[in-house]
Amino acid sequence: MHTNSETTGLFLQNVALHLGETLLLRIDCRIEPGTVLTVMGESGSGKSSLLDFIAGFLRPDFQASGKILLDGQDLTPLNPQERHIGLMFQSPLLFPHMSVLQNLMFAIPASVRKRSIRREMAQQALDDAGLAGFGSRDPATLSGGQQTRVALMRTLLAEPHALLLDEPFSNLDKARRADIRALVFDAAREKGLPVLLVTHDEEDATAASGKVHVLDESGPGNGCV
Repeated sequence: MHTNSETTGLFLQNVALHLGETLLLRIDCRIEPGTVLTVMGESGSGKSSLLDFIAGFLRPDFQASGKILLDGQDLTPLNPQERHIGLMFQSPLLFPHMSVLQNLMFAIPASVRKRSIRREMAQQALDDAGLAGFGSRDPATLSGGQQTRVALMRTLLAEPHALLLDEPFSNLDKARRADIRALVFDAAREKGLPVLLVTHDEEDATAASGKVHVLDESGPGNGCV
């Protein structure tokens, strides 16, 4: 669990993102452990590319400046696998050739070597997600909400130090969206993870109950509100 001090959390330090000569966004913000920063904007505003920059996957046609700090460590020069960043996307992206349980076991760090312990951890994650007994299922047989819950548990089993959410609720029907949002945000608070959510849905921002950075009302923006 993270402790709350001046060095913990995810810092976006004077980050600017360009596509060619066009400035897409500018942001300077700290996301404290267990809190959510929501970045809102329409398609093409640079929301997803900001997540790519933080995670280390920025496409070469974009240019970025500034630093990404996580718990005092500068992530900017590190490879993606060294950053300990968890990612959730609009599509759950479960491995179709694996069972639900195998999807979860795949995410557990290699430091947990004993297969029986890895299986127990995956089973417990399913229980926590309200999916006990689903381990042998083919991911394709799950509903959208169930797939999203499995994707969340897979992300958390990887023991990330921060969580990036790229509109992971947008494919869910309205009845399920509130439940899945609560599951994600509650899990992040419990584990003390700083969370960056990108969305164009104001209901997502309201549910996140944190700072909001808007890209499409007054240009590329800068600080957090």
